[in-house]
Amino acid sequence: MKAAVVPRLGAPLQIQDRPVPEPGSGEVLVRMEASGLCHTDIHAARGDWPVQPSPPFVPGHEGVGIVTALGPGVTSRSLGDRVAIAWLGSACGHCRSCVAGWETLCESQTNSGYGRDGAFAECATVAADFAVRVPDGVTSLDAAPLTCAGVTTYKAVKVAGVAPADSVAVFGIGGLGHLAVQYARIAGAFVTAVDITEEKLVMARELGADHTVDASTADPVQAIQARGGVDVAIALAASPTSFDQAYRSLRRGGRLVCVALPAGGTCRCRSSTWCSRASTSSAPSSAPATTWPTCSPCTRRAGPG
Repeated sequence: MKAAVVPRLGAPLQIQDRPVPEPGSGEVLVRMEASGLCHTDIHAARGDWPVQPSPPFVPGHEGVGIVTALGPGVTSRSLGDRVAIAWLGSACGHCRSCVAGWETLCESQTNSGYGRDGAFAECATVAADFAVRVPDGVTSLDAAPLTCAGVTTYKAVKVAGVAPADSVAVFGIGGLGHLAVQYARIAGAFVTAVDITEEKLVMARELGADHTVDASTADPVQAIQARGGVDVAIALAASPTSFDQAYRSLRRGGRLVCVALPAGGTCRCRSSTWCSRASTSSAPSSAPATTWPTCSPCTRRAGPG
């Protein structure tokens, strides 16, 4: 089979011929139909993060394909199932985090395209319990980015407790943000989209945003607070300034959900406003496998990362 392989950290990917992997115990073999490209794949290939993958490896954690072989002991999936390969490749299922439904915090987890070969290949193996069935009404091309960008932003909206008539500000209208706008609207919220690119703000309006703010020409905090602030701010832009702006856009008792990783690894919020605002931090970069079936309605457009 053909696979896009990272031969060494920082090197360009190489298209290589590799043997088709054999599914191990509890695993299935998936023939890929579509795979998205996440910026995490780029970080992985460059070795940007402290815990680095071990080359050679195959990136990719936004994959959708057909189950073509079952490993020993697999009963939860069948040949011909169309499934997704997401960032969360497996978790122990027994630790405190897993039992509480936060498999993304499991210290024994493996990650597709990082700790194990991922979806940038014609075939890939995945733990059967984490190979989530894709609904028939969603094409593989539309479903692929939902396995990362989709479940991540859906979980952000869910953790924030967005309810009808809440006001929500989405900071960063890229691959994740354009989905967050749609999920918040489906939840019944009034949405403000914040970005520095007019093209993305136009897209946000097309996808249902009630207000937009061009942060390159206007102060988003001032613009949002002029309308009374927001109940929820979702930080998706990898900018420390954006994180601070998202926090200061909240009204009293508002909720801040941090999804992106700020450049430099540091997030600062002005302490003078701390006492008047509540903060919720959502650290995991993806959501548990159980999130997938409810996050799939938003397939209108896959935006840039």
